[in-house]
Amino acid sequence: MAWFKRQKTGNLPPIDEERRVKTEGLFSKCPECSHTLFKGKLEENLNVCPKCNYHFRIDAQQRLKLIFDDGEYTEFDKNVASTDPLNFVDTKPYKDRLIKTQESTGVLDALISARGKIGGHSVIVCAMVYEFIGGSMGSVVGEKITRAIESAIKERCGLVIISASGGARMMEGALSLMQMAKISAALANLDEAKLPYISIMTDPTTGGVTASFAMLGDLNIAEPGALIGFAGPRVIEQTIRQKLPAGFQRSEFLLEHGMLDAVVERKNLRDYLSQSLDFMIG
Repeated sequence: MAWFKRQKTGNLPPIDEERRVKTEGLFSKCPECSHTLFKGKLEENLNVCPKCNYHFRIDAQQRLKLIFDDGEYTEFDKNVASTDPLNFVDTKPYKDRLIKTQESTGVLDALISARGKIGGHSVIVCAMVYEFIGGSMGSVVGEKITRAIESAIKERCGLVIISASGGARMMEGALSLMQMAKISAALANLDEAKLPYISIMTDPTTGGVTASFAMLGDLNIAEPGALIGFAGPRVIEQTIRQKLPAGFQRSEFLLEHGMLDAVVERKNLRDYLSQSLDFMIG
């Protein structure tokens, strides 16, 4: 006599495929507190965890709608695209990488330029697209930001840049690094024209972007918990052979050490910008 008997698979209850499909993708787990969140409620809360205030990453289009009055803006310079000046190849040709990323993101490069109003003030806003090769800064990003600065000078309005980047785009070599000086020179012209520039740093803002325009604002602000720095923490620890303090390169740490003017929660960002422009423009 057998000690146990294998149950036939035919007797098992069928899996409700329709129910599984309906519930798939409806929930998200907070990476900070591990709380399970209903995606609908999370989106209503501007993609901020209601339990621990962790700010999830959002795309450039969402950020633009968040800060412009009534979420309305007009995009410009949208047809500027890279020509792969170095014919660069790593694991795949850079040209193929560009085409694939353009198809998946719906934009031609890692920056959206837009004009609209914030608190009734005419403003030009540049928002970096992190999904486009890590929001890396190549020739197109540098050109579009420079054009946006020149437009702000011509139209006598304020400038806002929302950074989300891994740094310079090394597939374009020295040409990508030149954008740091190019944008910085254009910002100097904006300063001479006595027009305000507000820099908003989001998670992450690193590399050549941090080393140039992201830290050159008349007002430098960041979202809570954003990673902001030049080199990564591990590289710094290996270089100085010391353990870095807790929270190093996060928004709150930088604010405490004088690198930022303010850390602003997403729900308060539009009002904060509006009040700042009231003060800076009048």
